[in-house]
Amino acid sequence: MKKPSSKIRDEIAKLQEQLRIAETREAERIGRIALKAGLGEIEIDEAELQAAFEDVAKQFRGGKAGSNGKERGGPGSGNPAETAAVTGGAAQGSGSEA
Repeated sequence: MKKPSSKIRDEIAKLQEQLRIAETREAERIGRIALKAGLGEIEIDEAELQAAFEDVAKQFRGGKAGSNGKERGGPGSGNPAETAAVTGGAAQGSGSEA
């Protein structure tokens, strides 16, 4: 038996709300961990930070972590620890970005 489209829309709306709640919970968890690790004090471009997070995700998924700059096409997009060391002293105490 087929469901009416209104019921399907209601289910989609409920699932979208569940997704929003789950993403918020995950973002808060990752944010807390990032702040504990000191990332809030580092002045770093969002694209570089995202690339570093992608490398970490690959590492935990069993993929090859660490880029040589070819994948993302630029300097400074390789080793996340290297990037942190280079930019770490630039914004000590700023804490406004996370």
